[in-house]
Amino acid sequence: MTKSKIIKVDYLARVEGEGALYIRYDDGGVQDVQLKIFEPPRFFEAFLRGRDYLEAPDITARICGICPVAYQMSALHAMEDALGLVPTLELRALRRLIYCGEWIESHVLHIAMLHAPDFLGYPSAVAMAKDHPQIVQRGLQLKKAGNAIVRLLGGREIHPINVRVGGFYRVPRAGELRPLVDELQRARDMAVENARWAASLPFPKFERSTQNPYEFVALSHPDEYPMNEGRIASTRGLNISVADYDQHFTERHVEYTNALHSVLNQRGAYMVGPMARFNLNFDRLSPLVQQVAGEIGFPPFCANPFQSIVVRSLEVLYAFDEALRILENYRRPEEPYLQCQPREAAGYAATEAPRGLLYHRYSLDRDGKITDAKIVPPTSQNQKTIEEDLHSMIPQYLHLPEEKLRWQCEQAIRNYDPCISCSTHFLKLHLERGDRRLP
Repeated sequence: MTKSKIIKVDYLARVEGEGALYIRYDDGGVQDVQLKIFEPPRFFEAFLRGRDYLEAPDITARICGICPVAYQMSALHAMEDALGLVPTLELRALRRLIYCGEWIESHVLHIAMLHAPDFLGYPSAVAMAKDHPQIVQRGLQLKKAGNAIVRLLGGREIHPINVRVGGFYRVPRAGELRPLVDELQRARDMAVENARWAASLPFPKFERSTQNPYEFVALSHPDEYPMNEGRIASTRGLNISVADYDQHFTERHVEYTNALHSVLNQRGAYMVGPMARFNLNFDRLSPLVQQVAGEIGFPPFCANPFQSIVVRSLEVLYAFDEALRILENYRRPEEPYLQCQPREAAGYAATEAPRGLLYHRYSLDRDGKITDAKIVPPTSQNQKTIEEDLHSMIPQYLHLPEEKLRWQCEQAIRNYDPCISCSTHFLKLHLERGDRRLP
């Protein structure tokens, strides 16, 4: 037996937020894996208390500059659940449209700027752009089209200000949406090229053992690829209403990270995100996306997280296709938002952020003031699964030089596009310091 070796990455590159990685291994295998999220907690649940229910979407949007729409949507759906509001079909379509814009923005940023360099052997997108300018240029054009959707419906590209409980502060006229069509059609063609390119990348071979397979968890909707609503389903038979989330999922504090680990009760780690959505809802993708998936030889079930870049590319294509469908059938809502009266109640919602299932729960008093809030972001749900991936993956790469092994480990983390800032806003922090503290 050789002496234990340590892989230590003090700052993970090309992820949103601040995190580190600690791995201890020897010839007998991996002894310890810790994905350390050390970005300071921001206590969003705590300072939502006492705020008016109408403020929740705008406050929670500040959790993330990359996926603010997801936080807004989960917050307002939870408030509407508490207040008994059911959006009209026209308002629902506009919400789905702005969510398409965010999926495009976030996925393309990850694909072209953060993840592609891993597959092509570059330390950054800047270095990669010198030899592969077309990848970055196409990514920027696709992202620009997603930005246009969010800007038009949300009032601005980052932290939109036009979304509110009950609907929107203002809804666009048909003539305002029409200029989007040509831009989105061109971008959809580029998205097809992007998916074909992603499928051609060299993927490490990685499969979980049959004794420890992934449990994929995502929303499932009978009529559409899920974004804003649905039941929570899994590949191991879970099928629950969003209101039952807390009965099946538990968040646990782990001493070395400022993000809670979320687990399925009696089952443990699970995966949320594009692969989970894809595997549970492939038959609800549009015919174009299913056709392209077939042409590039990508099956309707993917269990290799390194291929998540292909799934994200197919979801980008879907978001453009779905946005064009909504624009083609657009009818302006009669009223921009539904009126309601505050009441004492609890509300629950989950939507599909680009990175996966995002759960919100709120309690309101009779004046509509928030008395309690719980937010479970995708990254905290995936954190334990990421660590298990590293446990499973490292033994087959122990022959690599340490620098290459470190690179492979970082790439495995970036498969999940972790949004570290999103995951560091739990209510209480308890740190135990003692002999077991690692360097």
